[in-house]
Amino acid sequence: MSSPKVLFGFHAVGVRLKTAPQSIIEIYFEPTRRDARMRQFLDKANEAGARLIEADGIRLAKLCGGHGHQGVAARVHELAQVKSLDELLEQLEAAQTDRPPTEREEALILVLDGVTDPHNLGACLRVADGAGVHAVIAPKDHAAGINATVAKVASGAAETVPYFMVTNLARTLNELKERNIWIIGTSDVAPKTIYQADLKGPVALVLGAEGDGMRALTAKTCDELVSIPMRGAVESLNVSVASGVCLYEALRQRMG
Repeated sequence: MSSPKVLFGFHAVGVRLKTAPQSIIEIYFEPTRRDARMRQFLDKANEAGARLIEADGIRLAKLCGGHGHQGVAARVHELAQVKSLDELLEQLEAAQTDRPPTEREEALILVLDGVTDPHNLGACLRVADGAGVHAVIAPKDHAAGINATVAKVASGAAETVPYFMVTNLARTLNELKERNIWIIGTSDVAPKTIYQADLKGPVALVLGAEGDGMRALTAKTCDELVSIPMRGAVESLNVSVASGVCLYEALRQRMG
């Protein structure tokens, strides 16, 4: 295992307790918080054999870099994850060949172009986990990386969804095309809607940051552009909400 990192918040620490309790070094909790949620959390931590340490709010805030810890934080080892996007796609392709056509799981990838807010990234990862996304891709420049805030907002999804930051996003999209993955970008001005797109095959959904949207080169690289219908006064959705709309439409079609 690699060097330790900090998780905080009931969801983020709770998911690690559930999925990989052996990777937890120690859990810090605020003893003055005695509500039902804390009691249930501590019961689960004790059942998992985690080391529990009492810590006041000041110590927790210093450990987490802020006050959004909910009275819970943990020092944990990083979990071993797939090292590269190529490795993940090769594993997915290999798994496909071992299954009959009716049971094959087509690639579903979320691409975020220019999402720099850690709260938005965390929310996108949470939606991606719920929809069964195989990977989330973002450019190394002008994009948020995984940090404690992202992990808390993601409610454990930062641990379960591979997140790859690539040097050249357009080149990566072209490499996905070479693997027969259809690239669908979202645009406010696209005449075709997400509900008219075929999302049942291998697909990568590309969303840009709220306001600016995708960069021109990213949009040009997409195989097709679609819009999300907007019937009210606002012109666009938050990127995490837009991700939810698109990913769950893909899931609906695949379950169809």
